[in-house]
Amino acid sequence: MEEKRMIEGRRPVLEALKAGSQVTRVCLQKGAHGGPVEEIITLAKGQGIPVEYWEKSRLDQRAMTRNHQGIMAETPPFAYAPFEQLLSPADGEPPFLVILDHLQDPHNLGALVRTAYAAGCHGIVIPERRAAQMTPAAIRTAAGATEYLPIAKVVNIARCLDQCKQAGLWVYGADMSGDNLYTTGDYKGPLALVIGSEGEGLSRLSKEKCDYLVRLPMKGAVASLNASVAGALLLYEVLRQREGI
Repeated sequence: MEEKRMIEGRRPVLEALKAGSQVTRVCLQKGAHGGPVEEIITLAKGQGIPVEYWEKSRLDQRAMTRNHQGIMAETPPFAYAPFEQLLSPADGEPPFLVILDHLQDPHNLGALVRTAYAAGCHGIVIPERRAAQMTPAAIRTAAGATEYLPIAKVVNIARCLDQCKQAGLWVYGADMSGDNLYTTGDYKGPLALVIGSEGEGLSRLSKEKCDYLVRLPMKGAVASLNASVAGALLLYEVLRQREGI
């Protein structure tokens, strides 16, 4: 059985409580105070969740990120969503998914989850192996977005892309050698946006599965952008088109 996980940091804990996530206890550093802390205490007590006061050394010992801000919440292990659920969004909009092709850095993963949620994405897909998972570091970087945005885990990314296409989604891959500028894509319909790993980019098989490969314009000697930065630009182009901005 997996151990319970700890959500770390004021914003992630606050969003978990607001979302009605299954929190079993809230652990506060003795002497912690301020607006967010008081709101967390009020929400926790209102939901019947025990609030415990710990020494800083005990929080430091339990924390994985070393940046708990004096507050942690204990919850069950992270719950991944079934991939098939992501193909039929509850809001009735055309599906908009982000598929991460073996991204390695949990901070990049968390940053992309946060940006994807803000840009109206319906779900994130990550591989089961050889990729960053939803660790405490990723969850903290996502700043509460993991409580709202479904995240699925699949065995095989190529097979996942095939399923997306069978469900009627157009598959766009982010690739610096792509034939098309990212602004030329039509992102208003059913869509899966594939973002590769920090060092290797998209795998050969993922590239072959994409309907289109799109690139960002680049100047200077640096050949590429950080994965979460490049992903953010693409995500907001999707949002811009969908909102008619």
